[in-house]
Amino acid sequence: MFGLIDCNNFYASCERAFNPSLNGKPIVVLSNNDGCVIARSSEAKVLGIPMGEPAYKLKELIETNQVHVFSSNYVLYGDMSHRVMTTIGQFAPELEIYSIDEAFLLLDGFENINLKEFGEKVVKTTIRNTGIPVSMGIAPTKTLTKVANKFAKKYKAYKGVCVIDTDEKREKALKLTKIGDVWGIGRQFSKKLEYYSVNTAWDFTQRTKSWVRHTLGVVGERTWLELRGTPCIEMDRATSKKSICTSRSFGERLTELAPVSEAVANFAASCAEKLRNQHSYANVLMVLIQTNPFATNQPQYSNQAVIQLPVSTNDTTELINFALQGLKSIFREGYRYKKAGVIVSEIVPERPMQADLFDTRKREKYNKVMSVMDSLNTSYGKQKVKIAAQGFDRKWKLKNEKLSPCYTTNLSDIIVVKADK
Repeated sequence: MFGLIDCNNFYASCERAFNPSLNGKPIVVLSNNDGCVIARSSEAKVLGIPMGEPAYKLKELIETNQVHVFSSNYVLYGDMSHRVMTTIGQFAPELEIYSIDEAFLLLDGFENINLKEFGEKVVKTTIRNTGIPVSMGIAPTKTLTKVANKFAKKYKAYKGVCVIDTDEKREKALKLTKIGDVWGIGRQFSKKLEYYSVNTAWDFTQRTKSWVRHTLGVVGERTWLELRGTPCIEMDRATSKKSICTSRSFGERLTELAPVSEAVANFAASCAEKLRNQHSYANVLMVLIQTNPFATNQPQYSNQAVIQLPVSTNDTTELINFALQGLKSIFREGYRYKKAGVIVSEIVPERPMQADLFDTRKREKYNKVMSVMDSLNTSYGKQKVKIAAQGFDRKWKLKNEKLSPCYTTNLSDIIVVKADK
C-alpha cells in the first residue's frame, strides 16, 4: 500500500499559519516580480480567480472582494515544507518527497493496522506540529492514492483521509473521477480519450490492455494498470538531482554587465551550495541570459554559454569564476536584459573524484573554506558569509512589494508574543 500526503492550498496555508486573521479570507500568491497568480486559497477560487492570470488584470476584483495578495515567499514556504516532510517522515520507513507540498509514503508491512485510523493520526499530527492543513490518500498504487487524495480534500466527512482498499471502493471512486483528473493522463491524452467516449477513470479501466497500449503507448498502459490496482510506479529512491538550475527574472531591466554579473555570481553560488548539500560535484556549467520576448518594440537577444569544467567541483569560488567567464563571452551591450540563470549538470557523487594531472588548484584548502562558510551561514543566517563577486547592493533583485515576513528563518521576523502579568 501507498500513502500520499498533500498540503491543502500550501502557499496560502503558510501565510495563514502565522497570521490567523487570514483564516476564511481570500488569498492569492503571486509569481516572481509579482507577475501572475500561482496559488489561491479556497475562498479565492470561489471568486473565480484563475491560475496564471496576470495580477494587473485582477486589480478591480481584488479590491472589490478584499483579496489578500502576497509576493511569493519561497524561503518561508521551503522551511515550512521541510517541517511538514520531517513530521510525516516519522510515520513510515520510506518517504518520497514528490514536490514542495506532496510526499508519498510506502506502507508495506501495515497490513494489520487500521489504515483509516493511521491516516487520521498522520493528518492530525502534521496539522498540530506545523499549522498546515493536509489530506491523505491511501491505496494499493500511487495513481490510486492521487485519486483517493482528491476525495479526502473534497469531502469533509472523510476527516482528511480517504482509503481505497477494496475493488468496490476503487470502482466507486473511478466512476466519479474525470479522465482529465487522473495523474499521468494530461491534457492531450484526455482529449484523445474523450474522443473515444472515455470520460471517466472507470471508462478507461474497462478498455482492453492492447487498446490502451495502441492508443497511449507504454505510459498510458502503466496508468491503466495502476488504476486497476496493479503497482507499476515504485518509490523513487534517488536522493540527488541530475541537474540544478537557479534562474530569476529581474525586478527591473538591466543594461550593464556589472549588475548582471552580480546576479549570475549569486546564481552560481546557489548551485554550488545545493551541490554540497547533496554531496555531489558538477562537470558542466551553463550560463544563460535573455531579454523580454514580449517587449516586441525593443531589440531582442538571448544566448547561452556551456563550459566543460576541467575538474568536477562544488566549490562556490570556482563555479562563480567559470560562470562569469561564460557571461562575459555572451553579454552584448545595447540590450535590456530580463532574465539570467546558471545550470550545473553531469552531476556525480562527491567521492571518489576524478582528478586532473595538470590541476594546480589547492582543492583540500578550498573544501575547508566552503565547509566553514556553510557552517557559518547555517548558524547565523543565509548569505551572512559570501563571495565578494555576489555584491552587496542588489539592483537586480526581484520585485516583491507584498512579501510577508520570513517568520521561521529570520530572527528579526520572529513573532513577538506579549502576555499580561
